[in-house]
Amino acid sequence: MVIRNFWHSKLDNIWKRRRLIWLAGVRRSGKTCLCESIRGAEIFDCELPRTRRMIEGDPEGFLNDLRNRTIVFDEIHRLSNPSEVLKIAVDHYQDIRLIATGSSTLGASRKFRDTLTGRKETLWLTPMIARDCEDFGNTNIDHRFLHGGLPPFFASKSINEAEYQEWIDAFWAKDVVELYRLTRRDSFQKMTELVFAQSGGQFNSVNMGRACGFSHTTAAAYLEILRSSFVAHVIRPFSTSKESEIVKQPKVYAFDTGFACYFKGISSLRPEDRGDLWEHYVLNELHAYLQTQNILYWRTKSGDEIDFIIPNRSDKKAPVAIECKWSSERFSYKAMKAFRRLYPSGLNYVVCQDVDRSFRRDFDGVRVAFVSLKQLVKELLAHPHDMMTGRPTDQ
Repeated sequence: MVIRNFWHSKLDNIWKRRRLIWLAGVRRSGKTCLCESIRGAEIFDCELPRTRRMIEGDPEGFLNDLRNRTIVFDEIHRLSNPSEVLKIAVDHYQDIRLIATGSSTLGASRKFRDTLTGRKETLWLTPMIARDCEDFGNTNIDHRFLHGGLPPFFASKSINEAEYQEWIDAFWAKDVVELYRLTRRDSFQKMTELVFAQSGGQFNSVNMGRACGFSHTTAAAYLEILRSSFVAHVIRPFSTSKESEIVKQPKVYAFDTGFACYFKGISSLRPEDRGDLWEHYVLNELHAYLQTQNILYWRTKSGDEIDFIIPNRSDKKAPVAIECKWSSERFSYKAMKAFRRLYPSGLNYVVCQDVDRSFRRDFDGVRVAFVSLKQLVKELLAHPHDMMTGRPTDQ
């Protein structure tokens, strides 16, 4: 079993503050395997009817037998009243550490009548980051781009088309129907596949609804389901309502590079593919380290664009600007200069695959740091109080 050291460290740090962890992430991201790798953890699969009867029949009697243990409720949304069981455990069993796993934000399911505010902390298990690739013994970034970051897909030597359809079918049956009670499978899956195929582009609910045969309000509702289940990342525009800025249309990214490649029809990488996939990969790394969905982008009506903007909590006039470039030679400072004309304060980064040692340059008075992905994360984490890093469930 591969030990994912980054995530074990995250779990250990959260347990210093909270005894209940909501472990969220898309299907097959490795939630169960991560829990199985926790020494001494006892795992209860709530998909099994026998397990549900055992827990729900007498929660207190069930918990009495598990004192001084680390216990995992896997797929806990399958219980009829999961929040009640977790409240009993947290409030009355101080010697038990708990993990509850699910494929969505905790507040997304109607079954959770209480989101356990103040009792739990969320850990969002993203697709594999660079440190996970090291743990799996394969740091080839082209392999990570094409195969994606779901451990079973990443570990496979070949790309199996049937596995993508199997994942889509399981997502519909075990997540969408169970949590959101949708019935229009064909239209929902068509939109999901279009979102993957157009990953990284702007989302227009009217155009999407027209393409899928439903209203723009349905398209917006479906997008919220994809967002709350971590299947699509909705990157909203940063603006202060200036006349030149785009203020409404979000950009939407597939949750994983492998799925983006498959639905875009990419089976081998061309030079022009790597730039877009690098942008996806950087976003995944930011999600994992910062544990927030509050990452924005900036674009003007004339076409100047910054890939990612991280708002500054202590100074709203000093947002962090991040441009993603496969090669540092391809950076043009035009958009960064336009952004800093409107927002003069804040850090500027260009994160590049070909930068090993960070360096800084001035472009007409705008100071820009060229960094590796590892250095970018290190610098952002050095200013935790400035970053708007609310938990995923708090967005």
